[in-house]
Amino acid sequence: MTGDPSADRLVPVRLWAPLAHSAFAVVGDERLAMRPETGGYWTISLPAGTDYLLAIDDQQARPDPRSAWQPYGVDGPSRVFDTSAFAWSDPEWAGHDVIGSVFYELHVGTFTPQGTLDSAIDKLDYLKKLGIQTIELMPVVPFPGDRGWGYDGVDLYAVHQAYGGPEALQRFVDAAHAHDLAVCLDVVYNHFGPAGNYAPVFAPYFTDKHDTPWGSAINLDDDHADGVRDFICENAIRWLREFHMDALRLDAVHALADDSPQHILAELSERVDAIRAGLGRPVALIAESDLNQPTMIEPRSAGGLGIDAQWADDVHHALHSYLTDETFGYYVDFGPASVLRQALERVFVHDGSYSTFRGKRWGAPVPPDIDHRRFVAFTQNHDQVGNRGMGDRPDVKLPAGAVAGGAALLLLSPFTPLLFQGQEWGTKRPFQFFTDHDAELGEAVTEGRLSEFEGHDWEAIYGPDPKIPDPQALSTFENSKLDWPEIDDPDHARMLAWYRRLIELRHELFPTGGGQVQADFGDDWFRMVHGPVTVIICPGPRPVTLGEPRGTLAAQWGEVHVTDETVQLPAHSVAVLID
Repeated sequence: MTGDPSADRLVPVRLWAPLAHSAFAVVGDERLAMRPETGGYWTISLPAGTDYLLAIDDQQARPDPRSAWQPYGVDGPSRVFDTSAFAWSDPEWAGHDVIGSVFYELHVGTFTPQGTLDSAIDKLDYLKKLGIQTIELMPVVPFPGDRGWGYDGVDLYAVHQAYGGPEALQRFVDAAHAHDLAVCLDVVYNHFGPAGNYAPVFAPYFTDKHDTPWGSAINLDDDHADGVRDFICENAIRWLREFHMDALRLDAVHALADDSPQHILAELSERVDAIRAGLGRPVALIAESDLNQPTMIEPRSAGGLGIDAQWADDVHHALHSYLTDETFGYYVDFGPASVLRQALERVFVHDGSYSTFRGKRWGAPVPPDIDHRRFVAFTQNHDQVGNRGMGDRPDVKLPAGAVAGGAALLLLSPFTPLLFQGQEWGTKRPFQFFTDHDAELGEAVTEGRLSEFEGHDWEAIYGPDPKIPDPQALSTFENSKLDWPEIDDPDHARMLAWYRRLIELRHELFPTGGGQVQADFGDDWFRMVHGPVTVIICPGPRPVTLGEPRGTLAAQWGEVHVTDETVQLPAHSVAVLID
């Protein structure tokens, strides 16, 4: 078994502490001297399975910032883990290009009743039959307590013990590959969580040169920044190489404050490029960015950052606002059908135009030669559901036909589509914001969350004095777990069949992705033409009749009628026609 001390496998433990005069690994009552190396590094080899802490000079021993395993939580001792000991069964896995594939985002803790990586393996057959090609895991690194979203992680090289620890992640990826499913891991390099972060004890991981929503910035451009940049780049390479990840989703890269001559994202993409050939399979870096800048995915040789793809929030906002009529907050410039047309045709709505929410001009146009598969689009994800006051999904408010229309526009678009766990069967279970901090920090998180939603915007949706769930309450977490038996309900089964049909059509018609689209609209209808496919949705309460049908009916939601001269759609319906 991996981690068994009796195996006597020696594993290097490496600490970056450039300002220290001495460094030690503390094992039980022993204080073992570490060897200095160039660049401010210290090393020692310990048997796999050894519990240890690290210390510099005469300071208190703390968990290893590069710990691979925190079996006792973020404040407890680290445990030596030999990533090379796992017996992979995927040597024939050649991978596939995740860009253009159908993504499925899941949160390990709420995806199954058990909330573990091993229990998620049991759902791989289901995901494969659904037509999913890439599974995107929300962050799995350790965070305080047992339950959380994972974006407040502090041990960026480890795997959360409640999910099963590091070997469980290897088992999950291995099993996914056996099902011909790629795996994308969500990683967070823009901040550490507020509790259990001991990295600054050992080295200058932070700088006051920049302000961030989390306080001091990650040190990417101040004194000793090289060690922090190595920490990030080596972490990414480790997930790709030692855990066989096929892609990494880089969280909120707009929060990476870096005035270096080479931005950290350009350095990361350069270093990943250097290992691609040796991996023997395609890998990808996907950025979450709200900057609306095509330079994110343009090549470094042209002044870009060289990232393979980026999330396209504007597509979500345009779809969501059009279907729901919500135009508050960051939706303020969205809603009209004309804005949805721009998002589907040109990706960015704010492409140098004025953003009312930001109070300034924002973004830049997407050049026509950029493949639209390099933009990840969605109608739901963890943020757009979980950051709502109640964590409610569109299915709670919208007629099923409107939800089906949004799914058709998404899955038959040229973008890389992403589904969020359970949306494929139209679940109305919420995905709420939940944490498991200690009493003091937990109280602050609860107060902050509740005060965030005191404004009138949310009252317009939920009514006066909305009862926002307490993030610290166990019930908030439990309410966010998927209810798998829902699939057998006729309404949910119908929605699941609809998603399967759309994904099937996508695979048949756009096996390697598609091109750009053209869209038009009228009162109560919207039409998107993408290659041989025409999608017409009637999300409103009145039926519509359109002339000159293009193609034959391949899928429908509602009693759609197509004649030689017209397409007749009832209220809340969808027609998919193919040339």
